[in-house]
Formats: sequence, structure tokens, C-alpha cells
Amino acid sequence: MSDACCADQTTAGAVEDDDDDVTSIWGVSEIRAGLVAGTLLLAAFLLGLGGQDGWALALNIVALVVGAATFVPETLKKLSRRRIGVGTLMTIAAIGAVILGQFAEAATLAFLYSLSEGLEEYSLAKTRRGLRALLSLVPESATVRRHGVEQVIDPAGLAVGDTMLVKPGERLATDGTISAGRTTLDVSAITGESIPVEAGPGTPVYAGSINGTGALEIEVTTTSENNSLARIVHIVEAEQTRKGTTQRLADRVAKPLVPAIMIVATLIAVIGALLGDPGLWIERALVVLVAASPCALAISVPVSVVSAIGAASRFGVLIKGGAALETLGAIRMIALDKTGTLTANAPSVVEVATITGRSREDVLALAAALEARSEHPLARAILAAVDTVGDAADVQAVPGAGLTGTVQGRPVRLGRPGWLTAGDLADQVQRMQAAGATTVLVEDDGKVIGAIAVRDELRPEAPAVIAELHRQGYTVTMLTGDNTATAHAVAAQAGITDVHAELRPEDKSTLVAALRTTAPTAMVGDGVNDAPALATADLGIAMGAMGSDVALETADVALMGADLGALTQALAHARRARRIMLQNVGLSLTLIAILIPLAVAGVLGLAAVVLIHELAEVVVIANGVRAGRTTNLHTTRTVTHASSAQQAMAR
Repeated sequence: MSDACCADQTTAGAVEDDDDDVTSIWGVSEIRAGLVAGTLLLAAFLLGLGGQDGWALALNIVALVVGAATFVPETLKKLSRRRIGVGTLMTIAAIGAVILGQFAEAATLAFLYSLSEGLEEYSLAKTRRGLRALLSLVPESATVRRHGVEQVIDPAGLAVGDTMLVKPGERLATDGTISAGRTTLDVSAITGESIPVEAGPGTPVYAGSINGTGALEIEVTTTSENNSLARIVHIVEAEQTRKGTTQRLADRVAKPLVPAIMIVATLIAVIGALLGDPGLWIERALVVLVAASPCALAISVPVSVVSAIGAASRFGVLIKGGAALETLGAIRMIALDKTGTLTANAPSVVEVATITGRSREDVLALAAALEARSEHPLARAILAAVDTVGDAADVQAVPGAGLTGTVQGRPVRLGRPGWLTAGDLADQVQRMQAAGATTVLVEDDGKVIGAIAVRDELRPEAPAVIAELHRQGYTVTMLTGDNTATAHAVAAQAGITDVHAELRPEDKSTLVAALRTTAPTAMVGDGVNDAPALATADLGIAMGAMGSDVALETADVALMGADLGALTQALAHARRARRIMLQNVGLSLTLIAILIPLAVAGVLGLAAVVLIHELAEVVVIANGVRAGRTTNLHTTRTVTHASSAQQAMAR
């Protein structure tokens, strides 16, 4: 059984557990040991130049012991479990060099390998700390009111149902629902949204948010270990073990490569010894062991994945592991749900048409009186459009049609066109529906007096996002359960020409499956009624998933905020990370292909191969860490926000 990675799962776990200790590059034991070994090597070299060969040999041996101590014990543990890896190759090469009397070369190998191992550990720890830094957004204390008494407690002591008191400027210690108070919340560190969001009674709020100017009373809905921040960190760290296609490719190449290298090196040593100088060919066999080491190949993708995922979390995108990251970078087709994705899922009254002699207020007052006793989806929008709600009696729902009741002794009906006849308002009703609005008619004492248009408005940034997706070469389609007229109206505003309307959840799933046959497809939805389509797509992307457990469980990627512009940023980030992964794999394989024949031909000695190979490994790690940079990606989102603002002003 082989273990091609430089650090096995045990080591990786240790790195994760020790993240808090590795606060600087000097905190990595392998780095410290490597620097000590390097200093000893330099001193030995200088002493050798001065003719002090005995002292030089002694320092080389000490340097070898110091450097080898960072990987030989772990290698021996692996061997006891019948696992071989890159450390095995390095150990054999070092032992062989000592047998051949090349102590300086053996010490150089140990020095460079320990240094590269330390740099790998530091890079992984650093990127994991970037993700875990989310947990530091939780304050050290929280104020609660229990039995009428205010007390300050540790956030770990918060219980579901507690009343948490949050003053202006304070961070929220856990998730909850506002029971009293109004404010604006800064959620930029959590969701990536740059504009504070308004919040009032009934608004769900999340751990780490910063309260604005209002004092709040919040009913706690989750404990600190289960709040949104902790859930995000747990999911990402658990899902980081999932490996993408490129990562599996690296493993498929590296794992058989290790035993193959050992067999080839053995054959070189045996055949060379039989046909020529045994010492020469044993030495070359050892050089081949080091030259063909797949350490750079094995770490090339994991470093890139961890860096990219940690960086994505900082701008409000949750990516569940390497498989999701690589698939996101390969997507060419994007299917978008309408409600809650392209629109804000907050229907509002956009227009009221009336007959002569009746006012807008009359129509809304009668509609609100009936809707106040209804659970119809449009009720909230109509009730929000009036200041006071009148009384209605004998309110009854007519399934699929509307409501009936009595207001001030007069019969009143509210319902869809077709059940009620629009009469003189027919043209206006048709215009409202063509504009993408859901229209209801209001009848007072047997006569239709008005029509109310309710529409779930398009997100202001949506047109700019769709335009940017088209510019980047993506094919965009919209899937919705709404009627055809509304769907096409919303799609036209957003800039989408391919529209599929009146779809049930299973219809969306079937359609997404068909889209996958033409190109790698991502489905973007709210994660609840779109769950089948999210699961069917090559990649499921949940929109606004901070409050949706279904979205977090179903989707592969979650946009934690309500800004659709994060989608274009996430796609650009994943494409760049995927390019870096492929660069690393290609560089690693090219290096092995070049060094092996040079080692066999004797062009490069052990020290030269060690130096070239380990320096290349450092380059691969540095390139992988580059996947965590997001500086150049903010341009896309800034342009999206600017375009959205311009469109809002135009309206």
C-alpha cells in the first residue's frame, strides 16, 4: 500500500489541530529544523574549504540527523503499517548516500526535504486559519435577560429561547430572531454583502453580524456550537476531504509512481552493478529515487484547493471541497431559478388600477380586509401596502380562485382574472400581466372596482450579473414554476432569452438532466423547492443559504448572502484556481520526466537533483497558495454593483 502525499492523513490532521500554534513561519518545527541543518551545512562547507575535514564531516553528520529527524520517524511508522511514500524514497536515498560515504549530499537532501515539508505545513495551516478566522467573529461575551435579570455570560452558555440583548456596535454571539428593536446590520464579514441590511422584529439574524445604531432584543434560536458560523466551518473542513477530478488524477499518478520508482531504481542498481561499476550505478539509482519523487505532484492540488476554498469563504461563498471547486471552474451552462434567486422573494404591490369614482385607497382597504384573514401568498404584500386593516366577516377561500367576505355589510370578492371579470379594466390587467405581475381583481357589491398588481421584483444587480455571465461565455437559462407570461417578463428584464416556465420540481430536475448532456451545468436556486434540480446538476449552488439548512445540505456551493453578484465572482475564482491546479500537475509531471533521464545518464548528481526537485516543490506550493488571492476578482463584483446602482437610479 502506498501513500504518495508528503503528509498523510495523520499529519494533515495534526496540522489542522495545531493551527492555533502555527502563527508564523517560525512556529513550524520542520522550518526550524531545516534552518538549523542549513546553518550546519554552511559551516561544514566553510570548514572544508579551510582544510578542517574532520570538523566538516562532524557538522555534516549533525546536519543530517537534525534534518532527517523531521521525516524519518514518520516514515518508519508508515512502514510499520505497510505504507510507503515520498518520505520512504528520501529515507532510502539518504541511507544510500551515507553508505557511499556522501555525508554532505545526504545532509543536503535532509535539509531541503525538511524545509519543503515545513513550507507545505505552514501554507496549509495558514489557509485553514483563514477559514477558522470566521469563528473569531463571535464576541467573548453575551448579555442575556433571564427571569427579568440581565447578566453577562460566555456565548457557550446561551440556550435556545434565551433573550439576548445587543447594544449598538456589538457583534451577535449566535443566531436568533429579533423580538424587539430596529437597526441595520453589517454582515459583510459573513455574507460578503457590502451594504448594511435593515432588520426589525421577526428578522432572522446571524452570529458575527455587527449591530448598527439600534438596541435589539433577540430570541436565541441556536447554541453557539451550532450557529451559522460554526456550521459553515464544520461543513467546509469536513468536505475538504472530498477530492476533485484533478486531485484524483494526481493521486492516481502518484500512488503507483512510488513503488514503480523503487522497482526501477532497484533494476538500475542491479543491472548496472552486473554490467559495470556497482558503486556508480547504486549511486545513480539513488539519484533516480530522488529525481522521480512525486511529492510536488501529490501536494500540487491539495494546497490549491485549501487556499481557494478559504479565500472564497472570505467573500461570502461556501465551497464544499475540491470536487465542488473543480466542477465550478469547469461549468459552462447555468440554470437559474426565478423566485428567490433572480428575484428577492419579497412580493410587493407595484400598481393599483381603479374604475372612475374609486380610489387606490378604497381598493387596497377592501383587499386588505379580506387578506388579513387569509394565508394566501399575496396577503403579506397587500397588507404591507395599507396603514390600517379594516374588519371583514364571513371570509372564505375559494380554492384556485380567491376570497369572499362581507365588509360593512356589502359582499366583497377578491380573486384572479377569469374568476372575476375585469370589465373596463381588461386592458390594464393585460398590461400588468405582460409586465410580469400577478394581478388580482377586487369586486365590491357585485362590481369590479380595481385591479392590484403584485410582483416579486427583480434583484437590482441581476441584469448586470446576467450580462457579465454572457460576456464570459456562459449559457444562461431560467427555470421557474411561474406562469409563462410572468416568467418571460422577468427574464426579459434580466436579459435572459432561454426560459422554461410552469415547471414542477421534478420537471426542473428532468430539464437540468437534459442540459447536462450539452455542457457541464450548474443549478442556482434557493435550496428548498429546487432541491431535486440542485442534486441533479453537475453542481448545485444555493442562493442566500445563511438561513437554509436544506441549501447547505443539498448544494455543493452556497452564496451566503443575498447578492447575486457573488456568483460571477465565485465562477471567476474557481476558474482561476482550476488553472493553477492544472499548472501544478503539469509542472510536477514535466519535472519528473526531465530529471529521471538526466539522473540515469549521470548528468545530475544527488545534491543537484535534490536541490532542483525541492526548489520546484517550493514553487508548486507558492503557486498553489496563489489560488487564495482574490484581489483581481473584486473588479467583476464592483462592476456588477456599479451597473446595479446605475439601473436603480434610472428607474
